[in-house]
Amino acid sequence: MDLPHHGYRASAKPRARAGDPLLFEDTSSAAPPMNNQSYYTPGYNIGGAPVGGPGDAGVNNLFADPMASAAMMYGSSLANQGKDIVNKEISRYVSVNKLKYFFAVDSKYVMKKLLLLMFPYTHQDWEVRYHRDTPLTPRHDVNAPDLYIPSMAFITYILLAGMALGIQKRFSPEVLGLCASTALVWVVIEVLVMLLCLYILSVHSDLSIFDLFAYSGYKYVGMIFTVLGGLLFGSDGYFVALTWSSCALMFFIVRAFKMKILSSLSHDSMGAGATAKPRLRLYITVATAAFQPIIIYWLTSHLVR
Repeated sequence: MDLPHHGYRASAKPRARAGDPLLFEDTSSAAPPMNNQSYYTPGYNIGGAPVGGPGDAGVNNLFADPMASAAMMYGSSLANQGKDIVNKEISRYVSVNKLKYFFAVDSKYVMKKLLLLMFPYTHQDWEVRYHRDTPLTPRHDVNAPDLYIPSMAFITYILLAGMALGIQKRFSPEVLGLCASTALVWVVIEVLVMLLCLYILSVHSDLSIFDLFAYSGYKYVGMIFTVLGGLLFGSDGYFVALTWSSCALMFFIVRAFKMKILSSLSHDSMGAGATAKPRLRLYITVATAAFQPIIIYWLTSHLVR
């Protein structure tokens, strides 16, 4: 008996009904779309855009721009020209090389000069030494004036004044600024008065304006000693320190000016005013020395109570 021939064929895939979730995604029909998100790879840029940001492009364009480069070069040249002009104007009024001379010191000179300022009575040789008509630098001659000790003493005096005012609970930036400006202005006035007197009397001496500032600034050392004496030992210590520092500074000024001002008397020994001029020069020296204790007391008495 012939059995009926049944052909086998692949049955059609069941269609998903609406609302039925798909268990697996059908990937046979088409490739999935590429994700457009670009991933960073060192040295490469998948997206095709420049690796650097817009800031880097701006910097590159700035340096590549010839106008910007020319402007930078022009600005640099203007800055150099301005620096040269400032240095030239400063050199017209202040000799930089001469100013360096007054700061050519070392620690050995500073110690000797401080001892000389506080104990000048035993010092014998007050003459400034020369080498080929040029005075030796302060580090090689303790008698040479310098500006290092006055500068450092001024700063130390301001710090000590601030500490004294703080101990007395009277500190304020305004009071400290007034103290500093007063101490500086008095020195400037003293130097200007001395220059005027030397000019009026036509005194030919080796004193320059830097020398006068140096000798006038040495009073700050005595002021520091006086304030310390007052802070440590009260009013009695203050007046003892004031007396010692004033006498020492007066003796120092007279002996130093004797080699600078009074030594020039022989050059003007002839003439109508030959008798009066030496006496006036002596008065200038004595007046300068006598002014020191007055200004020391004026600038330190309010710091000790």
